[in-house]
Amino acid sequence: MKIYDISLPISPDLPVWPGDPPVEIDRLASIASGSDANVSRLACGVHMGTHVDAPLHFIDGGESVDQLALSTLVGRAHVVDVRGEATITSATLETLGITKKARRVLFKTDNSRIWSEGAREFRENFTALQPDAAEWLVDRGIKLVGIDYLSIAPFDDSIPTHQVLLEAGVVIVEGLNLSAVPPGRYALYCLPLTLVGSDGAPARVILMGP
Repeated sequence: MKIYDISLPISPDLPVWPGDPPVEIDRLASIASGSDANVSRLACGVHMGTHVDAPLHFIDGGESVDQLALSTLVGRAHVVDVRGEATITSATLETLGITKKARRVLFKTDNSRIWSEGAREFRENFTALQPDAAEWLVDRGIKLVGIDYLSIAPFDDSIPTHQVLLEAGVVIVEGLNLSAVPPGRYALYCLPLTLVGSDGAPARVILMGP
């Protein structure tokens, strides 16, 4: 059984969504300076790096991240390969062989190459899901969807795709790095920080499989 860590390393070099606060990691106390221990401070937005979107992100009054069911965040997941597609539509999904039993789907796109190349700048032309693709997933009972960039939705029109998924209670995992993961079925462990009342949270996400 192989373990794939599909989380992005957190550092000040990590690109963030335009307008979001950058990642800051500061050493507040250090042994070298005479302190008893090294102590650091982390400052960032909750939607940085690998993170989970709760319904509250786009649905006022929706569930916050601490209210998400672990049974949704942990379980069998399908990694599907859509490299070469500039955008993901319902027509795209019809060709991927996603089974009726699938409840968690992770999209491996050309975005993963961005992370493998060590990009430090935000890119607007990432591959994302169109609203009709989101509706296709909801209609088939998908409970969790993940993608390998900082948004599941297109940069220039992010609201509709998010709303379709989150209104249906679908958990969204963004900022995955699937560059080293072959398509197939895996055991998914997605554990966001339990930030009470928050619309999202950073997460450590791993896959286990052959």
